[in-house]
Amino acid sequence: MNQSTDLQVLVIGAGPSGLVTLKTLRQLGIMATCVDRGERIGGNWDIQSPFSSVYHSTHLISSKGMTQFADFPMPEGYPEYPSHHQVLAYLNSYADRFGLGQYIRKKITVNRVEKANDGWILTVSPSDGLSSTVEKYDAVVIANGHHAIPMMPEFAGKFSGEMIHAHDYKHQRQLEGRRVLVVGAGNSGCDIAVEAAIHGQSAAISMRRGYHFFPKFIRGKPADIVGDRVRRWPIPRSWQRRLSQLVVDWTIGRPQRYGLPKPEHRLFETHPIINSQLPYYAGHGKLAIFPDIRLLDGDQVEFTDGRRETFDTIILATGYQLTFPFIEPELLNTMDGIPKLYLHAFHPTDDTLFVAGMIQPNSGQWPLTDLQAQIIARFLKARQKGSPAAEAFRQQKRSTQSAATSRDHFLATPRHRLEVDYFEYRRTLQKIVRQLDAAGAAG
Repeated sequence: MNQSTDLQVLVIGAGPSGLVTLKTLRQLGIMATCVDRGERIGGNWDIQSPFSSVYHSTHLISSKGMTQFADFPMPEGYPEYPSHHQVLAYLNSYADRFGLGQYIRKKITVNRVEKANDGWILTVSPSDGLSSTVEKYDAVVIANGHHAIPMMPEFAGKFSGEMIHAHDYKHQRQLEGRRVLVVGAGNSGCDIAVEAAIHGQSAAISMRRGYHFFPKFIRGKPADIVGDRVRRWPIPRSWQRRLSQLVVDWTIGRPQRYGLPKPEHRLFETHPIINSQLPYYAGHGKLAIFPDIRLLDGDQVEFTDGRRETFDTIILATGYQLTFPFIEPELLNTMDGIPKLYLHAFHPTDDTLFVAGMIQPNSGQWPLTDLQAQIIARFLKARQKGSPAAEAFRQQKRSTQSAATSRDHFLATPRHRLEVDYFEYRRTLQKIVRQLDAAGAAG
């Protein structure tokens, strides 16, 4: 444990991002506490929470090796892609290992975050809303996640059957004996569509565009572990893409061979769909493929290609809103609904406000949030000491240019607003940590 400071920092959210941030701040001697509106820690991974979007069959889509925290590996007995039950148990073990429970206040809702001259004023209340208190902190780290508030699309017409968002899908029993349409071809949408193909009377998926599909395993190894090794090779990115395309073609094949739409973008320009079962069931005729919806008409759906089909249930796997209801958008430097932060985490002009975990990487997120937390803690300590390291990073985060936050690699769609390339982003964060450590050692 580093020498303590008198900084008072509040972390909002006790999911994976909040836990690693709390742990890192405390390890560096910063007096950090955490609040969470839920009854338990774990955030989205607590299926009992009304805010959780996981369902009974949810597993990690990144392997445990690329998801686990570096200083606390997942148990050897865990499979390569652990279930949500195992993930939640791991997060509880993580909190126990680092003694975090004593610093976490559960069933606390943050109602308002306001800027004060010398810090932040927060209005918080028990989740029952019966009373509220005002608290003051020197810095705030927002780690409230971005999978709680469903994004609901609007359609012409009206559907007479059941229509729910994927957030409210929990178990295969909701599919049994029903004609199911899943709208949206992200990872959750594809997983639910596969479950519908297995358990429903019939199954279909509405896809706005074609996507590249990746297997979870390549010759028995997790695909992202293989990808991590390839990305370490000193070869041009175009060669890495070409090699990866060959591997995908060899293991799964081109989507159009299964009756899926042909992707109109190159590999790695969208978030990867880690699912080899969807092409399998599409190829077996167990999953019908449709384009966008044109019209809802009673129990029928008309698609943009003119086809009409009858359904009992529509599941909208259409993503989630990025919301921070407790803070004014301008305080987060919000533009077009997105906080414009350096590396999606560090406010360009405010040195006491941070957002942890507001990224969508093409592999495991938690090691990246861990690095974000290391930078936050080091910067706060350097700033309090008046170290040149703090001024150097302050100037760095004021910059609007960063290769790691550039969207040049990804399609310019709402789905990819928070997209980062895992490998480039990791290198950038690691470099900043090393810079702060070197400056601290020198100082």
